[in-house]
Amino acid sequence: MNMKYEKATESDIQDLTQIRIDFLTEDYGSLSEDQIQKMRTFLPEYYANHLNKDLIVYTARNPELISCAFLLITEKPSNPSFINGRTGTILNVYTKPEYRRQGIAKKLMNHLLEEGKKLDLDFVELKATEDGFPLYQAIGFKEEHSKYRNMKYTF
Repeated sequence: MNMKYEKATESDIQDLTQIRIDFLTEDYGSLSEDQIQKMRTFLPEYYANHLNKDLIVYTARNPELISCAFLLITEKPSNPSFINGRTGTILNVYTKPEYRRQGIAKKLMNHLLEEGKKLDLDFVELKATEDGFPLYQAIGFKEEHSKYRNMKYTF
């Protein structure tokens, strides 16, 4: 397999849009045509505005895009948990089903973690699925317990 690992660029926006929809379709079980159409409208503009600024994406190609991993960089006021105020969140780690269990996601994650180190992030966090948990644990992520509860307000 002639796999090519690289940082995504603007020329990858259409492929990134499709692989995010693939990821979300699998994650949610299904998406409506309306949801897919809205994402096809909003995602390209999002990528154009954020890619390689506060969103770093690594991809694997063979030669089509078969896997990706996103690092969203957030800047917030300093506190003892993040002194320089720059943190990262890993999102959308996805490999097409026929290419799984070949170490592709692990290589992409290692690229993202190296990038986070170069960017002097205080830490990188993620929410793991049951399938992804062993991979992230093997890479060095630790399960975190907090005195805070996750909450969300929806408009």
